[in-house]
Amino acid sequence: MAVPKRKMSRSNTRSRRAQWKAAPVALVSCPQCRQPKRPHVACAYCGTYNRRRVIEPSA
Repeated sequence: MAVPKRKMSRSNTRSRRAQWKAAPVALVSCPQCRQPKRPHVACAYCGTYNRRRVIEPSA
């Protein structure tokens, strides 16, 4: 197993970690109620998925 020969400097460590970014949550509009929802997930407002009612709405 490879082992580093020297300690990695603080600036190199921090510049490497600077690339770890959180991606924003992707949202689409529900075709039934036009509320924002995550893709491939049932709508929490109207309870539809793929234009069919699959769950009881929460609101």
